[in-house]
Amino acid sequence: MNAAAMRTVMGYIAGLLFGLGLALAGMTDPARVVGFLDIAGAWDPTLMFVLGGAVVTTFIGYRLVFRRTRPLFDEAFQLPTRRDLDAKLLGGAALFGIGWGLSGYCPGPAIASVGGMTPPLAAMLIAMVAGWFVARRYAG
Repeated sequence: MNAAAMRTVMGYIAGLLFGLGLALAGMTDPARVVGFLDIAGAWDPTLMFVLGGAVVTTFIGYRLVFRRTRPLFDEAFQLPTRRDLDAKLLGGAALFGIGWGLSGYCPGPAIASVGGMTPPLAAMLIAMVAGWFVARRYAG
């Protein structure tokens, strides 16, 4: 298998593991996210523990991976180089947060939940895909 195909396969495997982790953590249930945001009501701290686990895993993982001179399935590490904050980044982050808070879904759990499609999930997925097209149209 060539390097490009191997990168694609590894990307799919990573995505499947991510989706499985979200499902096992209960993050495919939008009520969990809404419950986390409801600090004055029936607050649900589950999301905080999932995010904390992700931060710890990433912290350890980066230290282990960057001991290597190159990734297993590519010639070099591909890391972002931009560090500036512009209106597009801040606006996109705000729209992401608003959509996540209103729907209870972010893209990972939304796609992992497709098997149990509901009208609110379908509306969120349609809005997400429309957002991708709008972002591509105005990117640059």
